[in-house]
Amino acid sequence: MKLVTQAFCLAIFSLLFSPPVYTAEPGPTEQLQPIINGVIAILTDDALKGEANKIERRKKIMDVVSSGFDFREMSRRVLGSTWNTISAEDKDAFTVQMTKLLENVYIGKLETYSGEKVDFVAERVKGKRAQVTTIVDHEGAKLPIHYIMQQERETWMVYDINIEGVSLIKNYMEQFSSILRTEQYEGLVKVIEEKNKTFAEGK
Repeated sequence: MKLVTQAFCLAIFSLLFSPPVYTAEPGPTEQLQPIINGVIAILTDDALKGEANKIERRKKIMDVVSSGFDFREMSRRVLGSTWNTISAEDKDAFTVQMTKLLENVYIGKLETYSGEKVDFVAERVKGKRAQVTTIVDHEGAKLPIHYIMQQERETWMVYDINIEGVSLIKNYMEQFSSILRTEQYEGLVKVIEEKNKTFAEGK
């Protein structure tokens, strides 16, 4: 899990610090450029640095990232068939908790960017699905990272990240499946809420 966490953070770094790739028409990579610029502006803003500004900084980062990452789709896929058995209110509540978990686990790592070299190497589009591939040079190792996206009207949204064959969605599905089998949906929600509470308390 630690390796996947580090790799996911590098995936975010590749999104933030790579040069734009332009096509004849706005495509998945090009549509991510406002997100890149917005997060860079937050990370480099002296007024938002430091522990005292953590809450405001994280909120601003999540506001920007949310414009290009479909956390509801991530939540739906993580729950699998269980998603279809819960109410609309529960779906909204689960999406909030799952988004907060992803924020707690990953977003803080963005602030530790240490100059990893990132190259966009490919963009593949098939209908309303796309995969944007980057190579991250981390401590001499070449790490391939694939952003899995889908088109929602005119916008391309990230709903999964695949790192060396490891899917973020699949990783969480495997973690949650055993809890769902033994504790049911309500038990899973309690586990996620406790994790988020622990992060909030700084433990």
